[in-house]
Amino acid sequence: MKQYEAVVNVMESNGGFATLGFLNQEVLKIKECEWNTKTPFASIRRIVQDERFFFKIRPGLWALNTYKNKLPPEILPSRSEPKSKLAEYNHSYYQGLLVEIGNLRKYGTFVPNQDKNKIFLNKKLSDITSITEIYKFSYDRLIQNAKTVDVTWFNERNMPAYFFEVEHSTDIYRSLLKFCELQDFYTKYFIVADTVRKRDFEEKVSATAFSPIHNRIKFMSYDQLSEWHERSFQVVNVERGIGL
Repeated sequence: MKQYEAVVNVMESNGGFATLGFLNQEVLKIKECEWNTKTPFASIRRIVQDERFFFKIRPGLWALNTYKNKLPPEILPSRSEPKSKLAEYNHSYYQGLLVEIGNLRKYGTFVPNQDKNKIFLNKKLSDITSITEIYKFSYDRLIQNAKTVDVTWFNERNMPAYFFEVEHSTDIYRSLLKFCELQDFYTKYFIVADTVRKRDFEEKVSATAFSPIHNRIKFMSYDQLSEWHERSFQVVNVERGIGL
């Protein structure tokens, strides 16, 4: 089996689409295909860019040309979809990437109750998160605030380690206020958005109101998130190969 055929095989078995992270995890399991290279993950990335067979949907998400008219709207929305639906699909996709990375890194993962039934690829977000009810790590008013953060990673002591807000179309200022309310925890804060919103983030986070946590809030672009997701699965593959 040729290498591109192995990638096609994995995508077909997954409904005609896959993230690069998923491909890194599954393609090398196909015994009928030999990867005589020290950089198989780079080869997979190169293969999916072959326009004869594949096309890009979102950062980190690719699909087969033969499935272009068969994919569900949450994977490949039609042009007639309302803007609100498009925003929802994109928002839940990036939430899902964050949850999968957190799971790989052995954190407890949580999303707000109102997002649990939203679709990430071919499953609900609740199907991939490891925590169904948020931990009671502080006062009720702070818990109520934390419950609305798009993705939270908890450490082994059931304390929040990372807060992520995905800002696809909403106001970044509101997320910064949310983080400010949670400033007393030893936590890292991320705004995840399209690169074009970075300047807006920098202007808002420089406000005096956010000076106590200014240096703790980082901006992460969608492209950076998808690369993080891809490389996280690469690490898992390498660790599995050496028996960790």
